[in-house]
Amino acid sequence: MRGRCLRSFWVFRLLVLGSAAGGFFWFSLVFYSNSGTEGNSQAHLEKTAPLLMPQICREKKIETIMKVYSRDWIKQEDYITLLRSELNNKCKGVFNAIVTQTNSPLGSNITYDSEERITKVTPKLFDTFVKDSPFVNKTFKTCSVVGNGGILANSSCGEEIDSAQFVIRCNLAPVGSGYRRDVGTKTNLVTSNPSILVDKFGSLMEHRRSFMERLDTFGDSLVLMPTFAYRKNTAVTLRVLYTVHDFESPARPVFMNPEYIRNLARFWVTRGLKKRLSTGMMMASLALELCDEVHLYGFWPYPQHPRDCRPLTNHYYDDVKAKSIHAMPVEFNRLLQLHSLGVIRLHLEDCSPRPKQTHLSFLLQLR
Repeated sequence: MRGRCLRSFWVFRLLVLGSAAGGFFWFSLVFYSNSGTEGNSQAHLEKTAPLLMPQICREKKIETIMKVYSRDWIKQEDYITLLRSELNNKCKGVFNAIVTQTNSPLGSNITYDSEERITKVTPKLFDTFVKDSPFVNKTFKTCSVVGNGGILANSSCGEEIDSAQFVIRCNLAPVGSGYRRDVGTKTNLVTSNPSILVDKFGSLMEHRRSFMERLDTFGDSLVLMPTFAYRKNTAVTLRVLYTVHDFESPARPVFMNPEYIRNLARFWVTRGLKKRLSTGMMMASLALELCDEVHLYGFWPYPQHPRDCRPLTNHYYDDVKAKSIHAMPVEFNRLLQLHSLGVIRLHLEDCSPRPKQTHLSFLLQLR
């Protein structure tokens, strides 16, 4: 028995290091595939496991997802440790996810991750950086990473989400009284994409109170922004920092490090994710470095609910269709594989205590 466990351990380690040989064929095929173009990979996935094709609710696709998802979830400490070690070595999110005065000293250069532009760290810019990473010497027992998918509407998952030690939310999604039951309110880190600042809050060029009212719902959380993704992002995200100071808000604006984004992109591109990573995927990756147990909510890229195929809005708070540059279904496949291996815990069902349709009865109806 001990020998068999050791063999399994080293097979997985070889997979993590990039080997395509050994066991876990499904995992190596889908999660660690690095051959061919994204289109070819997508076509192959559709043949082996029809998890994609979100245009219509195909019973086979739903059945396949639920067969993978409904297996008993068992946390696998060895696999978590191995993947965390890989992320620590190649991405160093604990130290480098956030721009700090330590990793970006005065007079150094910062290279934008999406443009061939460099900006020098002047004294004025340096003063906007936090001194050190807030994640150093910290490990969280449980973390909730909350996506914004319509699957969270009427889910009653708020209490469960808030029970985690550390809660990460994406893109300033609302957590007010109308959403508390489904998504909770506890927030330790919330991201803010510049497009939201531009489209919803007028780039903070005029009245700023509506922005601060939204920000106040997140309390003293870290507000993480991709200040150095594109040059146009820098000015608007700096205005967030100045607005927070002017209103004496407890929120703590911080800037995502473009070096970390580049390293994370390289890490995932060899595992089949060719397009720019979504905010949710970035935050799930960061959580894997910070947390002993990672729970994901609202990560579902399709317009039908996985349990009963009822229509879903694009977000739990609206049905606005974004012009996405990300490969959301492909990312979901990677997350589903991590779930099946006991590395993360995906939540695709309601959290309400009321009686629910079981996986077995649902699958029987599909036959």
